[in-house]
Amino acid sequence: MENLINKTFKDFENITGMGPYERAAEWAAYVADWRSRGHWNYRQMAFSGCGPRVGLQLEPGKRMDYVSLVSNDYLGFTQHPKVKAAAIAAIEKYGTGAGASPAIGGHYDFHGELERAIAGFFGRDAAIVYSTGYTANSAMLQCLLKKEDLAIFDSSVHASVFEGGLTTTVKTFPHNDLNALEHILRLNEDKYRTRLVVVDGVYSQDGDLAPLDKIVALCKLYNAMIMVDDAHGTGVIGERGRGVMELYDLFQEVDLITGTFSKTFAHVGGYVVAKPELVEYLKFHSRQHIFSATLPPPAACITTAIGLVDEEPQWMRKLWENVSYFRNGLIGLGLDVGNTASAIIPVKVGDPLVAAEATKLLLEAGVYANQIGYPAVSKKDARVRQSLMAMHTQEDLDQVLNAWEWINSRLRLNERKGEIAYGYKEEAT
Repeated sequence: MENLINKTFKDFENITGMGPYERAAEWAAYVADWRSRGHWNYRQMAFSGCGPRVGLQLEPGKRMDYVSLVSNDYLGFTQHPKVKAAAIAAIEKYGTGAGASPAIGGHYDFHGELERAIAGFFGRDAAIVYSTGYTANSAMLQCLLKKEDLAIFDSSVHASVFEGGLTTTVKTFPHNDLNALEHILRLNEDKYRTRLVVVDGVYSQDGDLAPLDKIVALCKLYNAMIMVDDAHGTGVIGERGRGVMELYDLFQEVDLITGTFSKTFAHVGGYVVAKPELVEYLKFHSRQHIFSATLPPPAACITTAIGLVDEEPQWMRKLWENVSYFRNGLIGLGLDVGNTASAIIPVKVGDPLVAAEATKLLLEAGVYANQIGYPAVSKKDARVRQSLMAMHTQEDLDQVLNAWEWINSRLRLNERKGEIAYGYKEEAT
């Protein structure tokens, strides 16, 4: 495969005429090419837990401390003493594993407590927990929707949602395009047994919000169900951290609420909150739930983290102080942060090679952030994605802003978004 510099991850999924080993060889060449330019910043080895700073070893025998903008532990609860104590106590009581799937011996009292806690958090009566947030989406959708049904996805929903649509008919509409959504709903009003619209509350790459009030109104008008995955909004958006549904007071109007415990709630796993009859059905027909071992005992700490959202609201206030300060700082530098309205703040640069160079320079300045390109975003919309935490200090954020000022002086990001060709190093001296 030639011209590796212009390839994307997508190009290696299924190369015509190549078996697994041949595709792997092509992939290895691609990675080596990116590494040779210092642009490969994936799977960096960390030596500290989630936090505002992280220890990385980028060179053999050399560990350094970086400002971390890669963690979705928005409120810092993975390091909260009460959360850690709850996990330790659960291990002491139950051991390290659940030992079975939930249907045949792996359902413990702490699972029941967790299901009640997450349902109650959203003002609902029932929930089911999964071993990951990914399977909460994919398993639930594959269970509820079949070939006679229609799933209607916002084009920016998570990969787990698209996997969940493999067993049904799927139509997508451009991101947050209400006219396109209504067009699909109107044309398919009487053509399928069930029509389910699926959106995020907060979108993971742009950090923007779904216009949920208008989407719910359309679903009611055309007799469609609605699912909201608010993994990145829970604990962040709304006065009480209940996410985008809280902004519009739509808890009871959403058929399926999904999310993950791996962000605000400080552990791992996922959940579906719905009416009791749907939850009960999922518990015995959702294959990835009934044929997978259930969440291990340390997951008992999640209930503590859920409670802390209300018990210690100062963390959400501090997060939003950081968001406002940092976002305003980037805008003041003339950088494009898009429509973000959350703790996810991208710097949009357009060219994936420029995004890669920017992340390389950020590391040189002591900042660890993620470059995002196709297929996670469109080919002309590459960016550097940054996630803020309540635990970041102003000194941390100033270090990042100073780094961006330096990078902008070299790459002229605010002048040439989407136009910088490879060879920008020579132009930007």
